[in-house]
Amino acid sequence: MQVLVTGATGFVGSHLVPALLAAGHDVRALVRDETRYDGPEAVTLVEADLLDASSLEGAFDGCEAAYYLVHSMGAAGDFEEKDRRAARNFAEKASEAGVSQVVYLGGLGGEDGTLSEHLRSRREVEAVLEGGEYDLTVFRAAIVVGAESSSFRIVAALTKRLPVMITPEWVRTRSQPIYVDDVVAYLAGAIETDAARGRTFEIGGPEVLTYQQMMQRTAAALGRRLFVIPVPVLTPRLSAYWVDLVTDVPASVAHPLIEGLKNPVVVNDDSVTDVIEVDLTPFDEAVRKTLTEMGEPVVDG
Repeated sequence: MQVLVTGATGFVGSHLVPALLAAGHDVRALVRDETRYDGPEAVTLVEADLLDASSLEGAFDGCEAAYYLVHSMGAAGDFEEKDRRAARNFAEKASEAGVSQVVYLGGLGGEDGTLSEHLRSRREVEAVLEGGEYDLTVFRAAIVVGAESSSFRIVAALTKRLPVMITPEWVRTRSQPIYVDDVVAYLAGAIETDAARGRTFEIGGPEVLTYQQMMQRTAAALGRRLFVIPVPVLTPRLSAYWVDLVTDVPASVAHPLIEGLKNPVVVNDDSVTDVIEVDLTPFDEAVRKTLTEMGEPVVDG
């Protein structure tokens, strides 16, 4: 199958492309700068910008399926407006080219109007993509554990540098982290089964944890002890500036992510297990694999 991947050089996309190739698909990667691509040579490159509709002419031709794995956090200006515009251009051109299925990775979170700007934007992109003339498969995930994950890099940096943390109440928010390889298995499986077409799935790892538990178990993998003292006076916005001091994640990326920590992100509908079978990776194993990939010494669990 001819498949187009947007965000092919990003965190999840760079893991997905080799998996699609291994499954026998012909992969076309949409990139803004071909000279900066360092992925598998078997991939066909298309240089284009989702924010420029004219550059997308012909990009989807011949593709049966397409993945939307991009977001505008970290870019200058209003990331919500850019996400909206990019999704509209994608949906329009994919529809015109006759793409049969689009697969989108969004974020978990409730529908009660309390979503952070980041999660609200991910949900808005989902709504825009739903307007296309193709079958849309949506996966909603919480924190994805992996070496290039901005969310996990924040967790790892905090546990490495601060043996004692005075934190806001968001450390007790519940989340369902999932290992990047398991996310890729779901994404790749979506184009292998008709039962995934036109469906929205919630995906998560085998455990529901608070952010405090995630940090303490990450510290344990590093052979450290971490003491966390939650206090009610630190808001997510204030703690975002504190995170700037101890991590190398750009503020334009870290701040929207930290704002989203107030939202519980837990799977409430596990119907995906009836459609795509994935052997989920335990959190501690995912952390050890990720830390090893990051070059950190880990202790046996």
